[in-house]
Amino acid sequence: MPLFNQFSCLSKVPVTVEAPLFRRPTNIITYTMAAPAVATYPPLEERPLKDTICLFDVDGTLTPARLGASPEILAILRALRQKCAIGFVGGSDLVKQEEQLGGPAGAPVTTLFDFCFSENGLTAFKLGQALPSNSFIQWIGEAQYQQLANFVLHYIADLDIPVKRGTFIEFRNGMINISPVGRNASNKERNEFEAYDKGAKVREKFVEVLKEKFGHLGLTFSIGGQISFDVFPTGWDKTYCLKHLETEAKKPNGITYKNIHFFGDKTAKGGNDYEIYEDPRTIGHSVKGPEDTMTILKEVFGL
Repeated sequence: MPLFNQFSCLSKVPVTVEAPLFRRPTNIITYTMAAPAVATYPPLEERPLKDTICLFDVDGTLTPARLGASPEILAILRALRQKCAIGFVGGSDLVKQEEQLGGPAGAPVTTLFDFCFSENGLTAFKLGQALPSNSFIQWIGEAQYQQLANFVLHYIADLDIPVKRGTFIEFRNGMINISPVGRNASNKERNEFEAYDKGAKVREKFVEVLKEKFGHLGLTFSIGGQISFDVFPTGWDKTYCLKHLETEAKKPNGITYKNIHFFGDKTAKGGNDYEIYEDPRTIGHSVKGPEDTMTILKEVFGL
């Protein structure tokens, strides 16, 4: 059979095939192979559970802390998205969520979820389109922010802890993130600090001092992840993302989500999942890691 007939059913991706060595090297034939299909989903209003949405924390819920999502969790999210709307709500900025979710999936994170709520929803997307955002610095003002930042840096300078690295304050659109050990710590150093902090309660004591010093500013201090805590205006916790859902419901053909499932690991008081987990508008699921999240999804949604 001629060589081209053996490959005539293939298309899309170029593949170069050389003829046997005893022939002239000019006999080079180019073929294409079918590219993998892109997942498609029903419109939100046509999902079988159209009045249901599942919202997920990222670190410790969809991924191990600061690491990438597994193929298994990405697969179950794709299956869930066929049934209902899905979204993530994380304290970190969109860049980090791209690394943890978009990177392993090989696609922009805004294409993997119907709703993307970075920085608790201060930066938000619906079906890849940006929603209105808000700014921490506009709210607090430069003068008061500098007072807070200066105090934080002096406090960290005086801390006696096993390791200090860099980036002790990370400025984000809707909040600041404070890390006594520094966000430049390696994964090994993060794990070691987390274990140390359970006994020494470095972050817990730090938060109490800040509440006493800056409580008049109307700020919330929320411990999350392994090495840091967030600082944001009261009411700008993860429940902030629910405002977007309520606003979208009022638009033409908008959907009112009667069942809002939230999955998170830091659901105890003081954790950054606590407020949305306890909110009467949500159905809270406290998890211990991505495997626990998958188990609950299979049980609740029959995946």
